[in-house]
Amino acid sequence: MFLFLFFFFFFYFIYCIYIYNSKMSIGIPVKLLHEAQGHTVSVEICTGALLRGILHEAEDNMNIQMRDITITQRDGRVSQLDQVYIRGSNIRFVIVPDMLKNAPMFQNGGVKGKGVGRGTKTTLTRGAKGRRFNRGRGM
Repeated sequence: MFLFLFFFFFFYFIYCIYIYNSKMSIGIPVKLLHEAQGHTVSVEICTGALLRGILHEAEDNMNIQMRDITITQRDGRVSQLDQVYIRGSNIRFVIVPDMLKNAPMFQNGGVKGKGVGRGTKTTLTRGAKGRRFNRGRGM
């Protein structure tokens, strides 16, 4: 029984690492939405209404929860709400503060192209005609 539990948790751990590192990770817009939590954002929904308030929580499927909302309808009417939850598929676009363009997720890790390993040059030999090496046999 102990051996079974050991292998079960071992493979579950490997599976979790695989899922974490797989291509199913969230994209840059969702990461930016997570970075905007706690800041004042403007959200336009599919009905054309514009909601401006503090982003309280954002989920990976772009469902958002906002507080202290000012709603401007398409016809210009303005109303106030304490909190609102918006389904991600109803969001047309989100305007985030400009200060988030300096967020750590947008900074480069280092300078690319420095040091060894920038590629090799091909040496042209007689008859190579720009190929790296003679492939032979008409290939």
